[in-house]
Order: sequence, then C-alpha cells, then structure tokens
Amino acid sequence: MANSNTKILNDSLLPSAKGSLLNESLTNASDPVADLSFVEQFRNAAPYINAFRDQTFVIYFSGDILADNEFPSFVHDITLLNSLSVKLVLVHGARNQIEKRLNEANIQSEFFDGLRITDNKVMQVIKEVSGSIRIDIEALFSTSLKYTPMAGSQINIISGNYVIARPKGIIGGVDYLHTGDIRKIDTSAIKYSLNGGDVILLSPVGYSPTGEIFNINGEDLATLSSIELSADKLIFIDDTRGIFDNEKKLLHEITTQELNTIINAGDTKQSDIIRHYQRISHASKMGVQRVHIIDRNIEGSLLLELFTQRGIGTLVSTDHLEDIRSANIEDVNGIIELIKPLENSGLLVKRSRERLETEIKNFYIIEREKQIIGCAALYLFDNKQQAEIACLAITSEYQSQGRGEKLFAHICKEAQKKNLKELFILTTQATHWFIEHGFSKKSLQDIADEKQALYNYQRNSAVFVKEL
Repeated sequence: MANSNTKILNDSLLPSAKGSLLNESLTNASDPVADLSFVEQFRNAAPYINAFRDQTFVIYFSGDILADNEFPSFVHDITLLNSLSVKLVLVHGARNQIEKRLNEANIQSEFFDGLRITDNKVMQVIKEVSGSIRIDIEALFSTSLKYTPMAGSQINIISGNYVIARPKGIIGGVDYLHTGDIRKIDTSAIKYSLNGGDVILLSPVGYSPTGEIFNINGEDLATLSSIELSADKLIFIDDTRGIFDNEKKLLHEITTQELNTIINAGDTKQSDIIRHYQRISHASKMGVQRVHIIDRNIEGSLLLELFTQRGIGTLVSTDHLEDIRSANIEDVNGIIELIKPLENSGLLVKRSRERLETEIKNFYIIEREKQIIGCAALYLFDNKQQAEIACLAITSEYQSQGRGEKLFAHICKEAQKKNLKELFILTTQATHWFIEHGFSKKSLQDIADEKQALYNYQRNSAVFVKEL
C-alpha cells in the first residue's frame, strides 16, 4: 500500500507526455478502479496541501538514508513539498559514514557518556564526510531531467555558516576537544532564504567566532533549529518506526504529557532512545506543536505520514488548553447552550433535556478552560457495523479553526476502536464539509434498519456514508 500510494502521488506530478504513467492511466480504461483510487487519494490529500502551505518544516534524516538507493526518491518528495510552498530546513546526519571512513583510515574514535571525543584526526574526517554529503545532496537537487519528478524544478538548496558553536569543554574530567554545543543559529538569514523559496541544508558542524569548527549532534541541531525558527513541524526520519506502547504496538499519536510519562518510566539501558524522546519533549514544550518520527525504510514514508489521516509513524503533539473527552450528565447544560442556536435555525434536530440526559453516554465534547465549545454524538446500532455521527457542533467563536476536524478525527478513532466498518450522517446543509472529510452520498437503504425506521421525511435529510 505504501508503494502504491507513493507512486500515485509522485507520478501525478509528472508532465503530461506520451508514454508517461499518468497519461496512460487517463487514456487506458482497462483499470477504472485504479483511476478512481488515484482520484480519491488525491482528493483526500487536498486538506493537507492547503494546511501546509507557507508552513515551516525542519526535517532531520539519518546518514543511513543517504546510502540508500531510494535517496533520490526522498529528494523527489522534498521537491514536492517545496512545490507546495512548504518552507524546508533539512538537517542531515553522518554517523555511519564517519564510522566507515574512520575504519578505513584506521583511526580510533573514543566515546564517553554517549558522546564522541573529537580530536584533530577525527575532526578532519568529519569535515571530509560532511562536505562530501553536502555536495551529493546539492547535486541531486540540481537534477531536472525531463519526464521525472524533478522536471522543471528550480530549487536552490542553501548551505552556510548558520550555526555558531562552542566547545563542550571538560566534563567529568573528560575533554571532548572538538565536540561542541550549539550556541546560536542565524535564524534571520535562514528565514530570508526560506521566504525566497530556497531549501536550507544544515550539516552537523558548527563554527566559532574565532574560526574553529566543531562536531555537533545532528538531532540536537534539528531540534534547536525547529525551536528557534518557530517551526510548524519537526520531523525525524531514521530507522525508528515510532513510539510503541507496552504491548509493542505502534502509537500513531501521542501527547507530550504521555511521552513524558514514558520518559520518566524509561529503561536506563535504552539511554539513547530516552535522550531522543527528551529532545522531542523539549521541542514540544518550547512551542513546536507537531513532531513526527518516521521510518526511513518505508518507501515514501514522508508523504504517507504527512498526507494520510493515519500516517505511518508517530505524531507527538503538544498539550493544549483544550481536551476532548466523553460527556457525562454534568455536561448536559453546556451542550444545550451550545446547540440551541443551531436547533433554532433548523440546522440540528431539537433535543429535549430528557433525551440528552438519556443519550449523554453517546456524546463527546471539546472542553476549553471548563467551557464546552464543541460536541458530537456517536450512535451505535444492533448490526455493530455502522454508527451514526450526529449533533456535530462548534460554538461560533471557535469555528473555522480546526475544532470540527479535531473532534471528527477523535470520533473516527473511537469508532475504529469499536471495530466499526462505516459511519453515516444525515444532514440538510453541511454536505460539503462531510464530502471533504471522506463521506459519499448514499441512499436511505444503505444505513442501519433502526435509523431508517426513524427517518424524518419532512426534513428530507441527505444520507452520507464513510468507510473506516
């Protein structure tokens, strides 16, 4: 599925020309199902395309991805993001390349407390490797062969002395020599280039005002860059699939608070992993609202994570003043106050207090500072295959700010936990919103028998169904 999704996304950007896959798919009617699949996936990506425009992403990728044959495809995906007006800062790793070069040169490199002690010989290798990687990346971004995803691309990838560093110094009696810490990042220069449509490339080295060069940690560089640039996303692409729970199940979404619980209960034998989680937690605490962990070994993993609802890695989101939770009897008054204007206008079916009290277990609410600003209900039926979403409402003050999408995504997740196959809604005026969120217009016979029996023909509501 990952390969097919990525191919569709990539090939959709190819020039329309004789022999191109896109052109063949449009003219060859032998596989209409594949054509419809492309259309559906492209439409589903539209909300993300709109949301990401003019956002800033800091993307760290390990040195391992550079040695892969698939690295050119990764560059194509970066080019795609750039074409969608995403501002990109790339930070590359080089650990394995450095180790390989050191072994070839028979140079010993010592570590203490997980950090490399960088002497003059090791520093020379780091400079050579980092320079070589930078040139290779710049060469790939310069490719613009016809009938490839890079065709017509004119991307300037900019490197420079953006990172000011200082020596780590002597810690616990150990002199780290040319291993350094980040002192400052020239964010004004980076933002100037980003606003001009350039892609910024940062190598894991820093410079001092006295002209010295220091070896710095790439993950730390990406983390601090995302903070200093007030980035919308920080993305780590390496051999880690994501964060797992105690049952070894991948967590597709987790809050910073939940991540801190994992950190506090962390296994000291996994100090590198805990240190990485601490970076993510720090970035979230300092204002980076979305941090993604993605497996480099999955073809098109970056696109799959960013442009599909479920993603393929782990998304760490910041804690908010708002919380989505199941409603209880004490929330009835707040729900009544919220939905009353919509009932009076005819957008929602009127519900009595008694009915709300009886059905309160079906409701979910968005609560902000003890105030209910959104609600929705999920009604289950005897066939246990379908459920109805009803009474979706957001207070006017907070409309058009993503609350409806957030509440809807939460309900979809709850429905999946209940192993439901489909969701349906009855609506008179909000048809476009539901179509944009994956619903298709259906007939009354396509929904649960119990709901058919209660259908109000006077309202003449349209029926929409979404597969989960």
